Amino acid sequence: MKLLLPKEFAPILEPKLSSDPSIQIAWVDSHGNIEGDSSDAEVYFNWFYLKPDTLRKVLAASPKLKWHQAPSAGVNHILIPEYLEREIILTNGAGTFSIPIAEFVLTYILYHAKSLPKLFTLQANYTWQKSIELPIQELSGATLLIIGAGSIGREIAKRASAFGMRVWGSRRKPELLPNFEQIVGADEWRSLLPEADYVVLATPLTPETKHLMDESALRAMHSNAYLINIARGAVVDESALITALKEGWIAGAGLDTFETEPLPSNSPLWSLPNVFITPHCSGYSPRIPDRMIALFLDNLDRYRTGRPLRNVVDKLAEY
Repeated sequence: MKLLLPKEFAPILEPKLSSDPSIQIAWVDSHGNIEGDSSDAEVYFNWFYLKPDTLRKVLAASPKLKWHQAPSAGVNHILIPEYLEREIILTNGAGTFSIPIAEFVLTYILYHAKSLPKLFTLQANYTWQKSIELPIQELSGATLLIIGAGSIGREIAKRASAFGMRVWGSRRKPELLPNFEQIVGADEWRSLLPEADYVVLATPLTPETKHLMDESALRAMHSNAYLINIARGAVVDESALITALKEGWIAGAGLDTFETEPLPSNSPLWSLPNVFITPHCSGYSPRIPDRMIALFLDNLDRYRTGRPLRNVVDKLAEY
């Protein structure tokens, strides 16, 4: 069996696979340059940040691909026309990034609730202020609405519930899950916005979710509510969000993803005092490669033994 594997993972993968004489490997770098012959490769595991042009090079050089393991949870960048024409099983990295992202979500929430920008300013100015004068809040009893109760949403809920928060969620097929008080489906989450203190976007980017958080949704949130986006930038109507933040429809936002990345230097979001910007780093952890490779190796064993693969993507739904 021929595998097309990321050259960047070679130091980790080669020792784990070299003892099996039935496996042959062609290495591919992040630009789609292949070392070896991939014309008979049936398994492809790509490196991070797969660009459409790189994918096109790999598809052209590998006509017999049957299964593709992507390291990312989001796959909208993979589903180009040339890919959809092929009968390739696509599996993603869902669950790999859930823990660090969930931890970051709690960071955004605590940043806002404990008024960290104000405290940082006090320290920088050598200023002591009475605690009763500071806008500090508790998380206990606050309501968190997670739009997208998938693997990331479930990890967020686990941590938020430990702080005593009321956790609500939404997903395409609603079902009660641990640490959630309620889960609704489709557009039912919109009716919950007026009661939510924190709203987290954790949904995949699909044609249905583009600009999901639009002007009407932002206006439905109460003025003390805080929005957090760790999904994809295009899930939010950025123009409407800027207006909402400037005019005080909502209290603020913690944003890790944007419609254009890197975020342009002339974006008003950089200078808004009620915005906490991070450079699409919430999913990073030095433990990610180990989790990613463990998922691939488990799926490889499943593939070779004819068992169901983990994280199979519905290419029509795009997740």
